[in-house]
Amino acid sequence: MIIELGHFALILALVIAGVQSVVPMLGAARGNEAWMRLGRQSAVSMAGLISIAFFALIHAYALSDFSVLNVYQNSHTLKPAMYKIAGVWSNHEGSMLLWIWMLAFWGAAVARWRKNLPLAFQARVISVQGMIAFGFILFILLTSNPFLRIDPPAAEGLDMNPILQDPLLAIHPPFLYAGYVGFSVSFCFAIAALIEKKVDAEWAAYLRPWVLAAWVALTVGITLGASWAYYELGWGGFWFWDPVENASLMPWLAGTALLHSVSVLEKRATLKSWTIFLAIFAFSLSLLGTFLVRSGVLTSVHAFAVDPARGIFILVLLGGVTGGALLLYALRAPYITMGGSFKPVSRETALLLNNVFLFTFAATVFMGTLYPVFLSALDAGSVSVGAPYYSAALTPLLIPFALLMGVGPGLSWKEAQLMPALKKLAAPMAATLVLVCVISLLPLPGRPFTSVMFFIAGWVLFATVNEFLRKTGYLRSWRHLPRSFYGMTLAHTGFALLLIGAVTTTSWVTEKTLWMSPRDHVDIGGHQVMFLGTEPGIGDNYDYDRGNFSIPGASQLDDFIFLKPEKRWYPAPERMTSETALHLFGLDMLYIVLGDQDEKNPSRWVVRLYYHPFVGLLLVGAALIALGGLTAMSARRREEVAK
Repeated sequence: MIIELGHFALILALVIAGVQSVVPMLGAARGNEAWMRLGRQSAVSMAGLISIAFFALIHAYALSDFSVLNVYQNSHTLKPAMYKIAGVWSNHEGSMLLWIWMLAFWGAAVARWRKNLPLAFQARVISVQGMIAFGFILFILLTSNPFLRIDPPAAEGLDMNPILQDPLLAIHPPFLYAGYVGFSVSFCFAIAALIEKKVDAEWAAYLRPWVLAAWVALTVGITLGASWAYYELGWGGFWFWDPVENASLMPWLAGTALLHSVSVLEKRATLKSWTIFLAIFAFSLSLLGTFLVRSGVLTSVHAFAVDPARGIFILVLLGGVTGGALLLYALRAPYITMGGSFKPVSRETALLLNNVFLFTFAATVFMGTLYPVFLSALDAGSVSVGAPYYSAALTPLLIPFALLMGVGPGLSWKEAQLMPALKKLAAPMAATLVLVCVISLLPLPGRPFTSVMFFIAGWVLFATVNEFLRKTGYLRSWRHLPRSFYGMTLAHTGFALLLIGAVTTTSWVTEKTLWMSPRDHVDIGGHQVMFLGTEPGIGDNYDYDRGNFSIPGASQLDDFIFLKPEKRWYPAPERMTSETALHLFGLDMLYIVLGDQDEKNPSRWVVRLYYHPFVGLLLVGAALIALGGLTAMSARRREEVAK
């Protein structure tokens, strides 16, 4: 009965979305306040109805209701309760319901956020949000219904992919989707502004918190996904340039450009047309990611195995949303003036150029992701695009991008004097060159790539610290600066640390693969690792062989460190997985994978060990980037004037 209630709530939400799509827009056009206010009520009502549908499906998973086809295909009675719930979004149908639940949440948030937002403008934003929701709810009901019953009910479920049964995979998709779908708000703001032919600093001030919220959520989602890939997939890496990984990176890059462009528009009333375009572009890339994951055109551990017919439906939605927005953008282009002027040497110019680089990064990733798909569609052969392409294509762009990141914050708005600005950056440039010289002289692998990356990261880090000290009067007046400045400082610092972590953990990694028997030991990263043997056991829904490894502790308080990787056998999907064992030594990570067992000597196993220097900086950097966004979100509008 509850599942039917959820199905009915979703159908009713479709009707409400139809009303929300039309009535507020007509009300704004005719000046009818009652119709415009109906948009607010519709958005909140739709969020409530989709919540009922979403929690009805969660209820079915929690109770292992195998009369529901979706539950039968993706759950099992022996699965731990947390993974039963996470199973809701581990599949195409359930994850699409999560997608529109997030969309409804963002729509309701806009409806409830009435602070200084003109009623007519808000009505148009809510109406466009309703149109998007209508299309995706219709898609779910027609092609991806998670509420279908099977008769008679199955006695047991098929379970979900074991590698998805992980704590991070329980929280990674909600954050990722919150970011994806959050960019729909900036898209709707852009469409409403185009309809009203009004793009100004006030509009940017309304938009900025929504862009920041979506960008922070997507940053956290990508970080959680990379962390999961690092320890769960067993290959010792955090980023494979997998097409589905790229599908989340592209809107993040576009969102980063949008965030900077909105800041310029808010403070200087310029870059109007560019900001509108980026708002459309960021959400379009989010929709593209949805298409890539669900269309079946890509093969990936992250992708849902879905038939192409559903992909065509999403492609039509993508074409309608993006095509319609770009058509309106073209029609309204004559009415969107450039805004405030600025000189070639100014902060506006630096931010605009960096936006161009971010756009180029996104376009480069777009081409690398879709080029193999185009070749396959044209029956022109197959090609694999991986890390070498992205390193060769993106690294040269990173150098001028990083230089501008260091120079831009120190420039004045509208017009700056070049020589005084460069003199202020002499100290960070000297520190950067010293760092690169030291790295180049040390007997370290990966040169000259590591030297280039350390130059980029060191310059951004030292320039950011230099600007922070200068602006705060060497910490004497730190309380008088706006939070947005601290947000920028945290984010730029995090970016530099993330780059250092990425280059060191990939270029300086030590890897060893060998057969090990009990009492064998191996030296790696300055640590002696001894294999103590394995022990069998039974988990919640799997059998395992657990390896035992010991490492002498770094202090008297910790005589030995024990690491216990596992080989797991899941009988329901009949699949073997490897569970890695990790230990941090400061910022360095020791990573152990238990491989295959010797058939002739059962006590002997293949063991893979990785030692990743400074991999902890990846998490520290990503955390600082997200914290910077949250800090900037907390800024009050009056703090930003003239800063």
